[in-house]
Amino acid sequence: MAITAAMVKELREMTGAGMMDCKKALAETDGDMDAAVEVLRKSGAAKAEKKASRIAAEGITRTAANDNTAVVVEVNSETDFVAKNAEFTGLVNDILTSIMNGNPETVEDALKLTVNGETVEDLIINKTAKIGEKLSLRRFAKLTKCDNEVFGSYIHGGRIAVLTVLEGTNEEVAKHVSMQAASMRPSYVRISDVPEEVVAREAEVLKEQAMNEGKPAEIAEKMVQGRIQKFYKEICLAEQPFIKDGDVSVAKYVANNGGEILKMV
Repeated sequence: MAITAAMVKELREMTGAGMMDCKKALAETDGDMDAAVEVLRKSGAAKAEKKASRIAAEGITRTAANDNTAVVVEVNSETDFVAKNAEFTGLVNDILTSIMNGNPETVEDALKLTVNGETVEDLIINKTAKIGEKLSLRRFAKLTKCDNEVFGSYIHGGRIAVLTVLEGTNEEVAKHVSMQAASMRPSYVRISDVPEEVVAREAEVLKEQAMNEGKPAEIAEKMVQGRIQKFYKEICLAEQPFIKDGDVSVAKYVANNGGEILKMV
């Protein structure tokens, strides 16, 4: 019996097994769907289906750079033990390479990329079956730079990864900026990046706090302006006190080294 793409798709949806495993099972059973399901279950290829509803909250982050392109990925597992497994780290490296070589804009796009003739999605499904835990590509970012710019990357404990792009300085400065971001967790690079609604919401909270302290409305307004500046120092990378020298901001540290912060993930 001729095995069609529709049959393979149906079997994959039923079992969560990889495309090649489904093709082989259908060929072995002459297209008998129920029998093919049993073949996959016996071989262990259908294990991934049972794990689809589990929570993959552990995992690792990785970065890579090649010329003017850099990628950061987060791939999740269920346990920290598996996150240290060579099979898992190999999977992460394959995903990282596929994104570096492709142009995905979303996770869905990335899952369709191929590694040695196998899609990233199938690779994850097959590794899930082999390792015995739910694995998933959670998120990624791909950055580009110009020749007069540098990447900075830093990974803390395998779990927190930062990529930055700086102009006019060197990789050591960029790495220090990435270390700052990993430590202090800023949400934005600079004040102008903060959405107006975020500032307005914070200002309203700060005003209420001041008035609850018994301050008149006009005094509360003035207090808000000062406290908003403190808020910026918490959420904006450029405004934060530099962790290696608290007397200067991160922006000032970079400027003292001839540079400017452009991007951060």
